[in-house]
Amino acid sequence: MPDLPEKKVGLIACSGEDLAVGTVSRMAVLQVLERLRPQETVTLCLPLFLAGEERERAFARFYPTIAIDGCSKRCAARATEKYSAQPAASLVIDDLIAQKGLPEPHGLRQLDAAGQAVAQAVANALAQEVDRLLGHKQPADIEVEAEGPGSEVEPEGLVVATCACGSGIPVAQLQVNGHQVEALALPAILDQFREMGKLANNATAGELMDAVKLYNHVPDDEAAAWHEAVLREYARTITAAGPAGNAD
Repeated sequence: MPDLPEKKVGLIACSGEDLAVGTVSRMAVLQVLERLRPQETVTLCLPLFLAGEERERAFARFYPTIAIDGCSKRCAARATEKYSAQPAASLVIDDLIAQKGLPEPHGLRQLDAAGQAVAQAVANALAQEVDRLLGHKQPADIEVEAEGPGSEVEPEGLVVATCACGSGIPVAQLQVNGHQVEALALPAILDQFREMGKLANNATAGELMDAVKLYNHVPDDEAAAWHEAVLREYARTITAAGPAGNAD
């Protein structure tokens, strides 16, 4: 496996705006990203995910991802499972409210006091789940206090939330059937094969494609073109770094 960036947990939240629990999901995720686990988490954008943004989808294939849904429709969890992989964990806010006897939230763009309290409970539950997925011992948690409506005071040391597209997964541009495509993780894969002394031949290209398909969707009707493009890029990598193998 290639040497990719430090493992983090992706958070993909419900994008529904017609129910208060949708707003709760996004508020809770923001609290985790900015206050509770800023160094261990990134956010995935559900609309981009659904639109086919490959870097968002690749992140959820490789890194553990938590889906946070407002209701039983589970849009975030289902999208993650359909386009990437089954989420490492899934949280439905309606279920959490029922399990913990929490107050019913109200408000869409601005949550009421009950909504703030539910967002706090969800954020703390998410932080614990992040720790579990990363194998961390449970720390003395930073409990998030519910903020009053309209509060604009930012806490000291606020960390800007980061998205999966800035997670550092290396990307290469390939020419496949006359058009340019992004190949996620390809630079790291090629470097690893070069360091192993693999020859730039068709046998190696087959192994490379097995690795490439772990991070990228390769349509069946373009598999041969991808095979050729990846081998060409590997030969170029070897030439640029100094000979570690010979092209067929």
